[in-house]
Amino acid sequence: MAAVREGLPDGRYGRSADARADRTLKIVGAVLGAGLLALISWFGYDYITGQDVSGRLTGFKVVADDAVDVRLEVTKDKGATGVCTVRTLDQYHAEVGRKDFTFDQRQDDLVKVVTVRTTARATSAELIGCEPVR
Repeated sequence: MAAVREGLPDGRYGRSADARADRTLKIVGAVLGAGLLALISWFGYDYITGQDVSGRLTGFKVVADDAVDVRLEVTKDKGATGVCTVRTLDQYHAEVGRKDFTFDQRQDDLVKVVTVRTTARATSAELIGCEPVR
């Protein structure tokens, strides 16, 4: 007959090293997870509230071989000054014009038609981006 070995009695010798390690890993994982969640929340909040100026290109019209009229809708804080960059492209998608436009009017929402001069006939225009002047 083979001898059956029994485990240690429960509660007699305290927790095993594995149980202590598991508990420590759970605590460290929870702290790191909470820290990561807080960091992601902070970046998201900063991204949303940090954008003082935003813009949208709502249309463009090629008025000549060397000019394009671009219609921009700009949203910004009343006290902020913003700069929006627009570029124009030719039929081969090469850049033929680029210009920065500054908006410092005391309004929240602006709709402006601006003219971009080009080196060749443009077929499209795009808004690169808008940012506040610091």
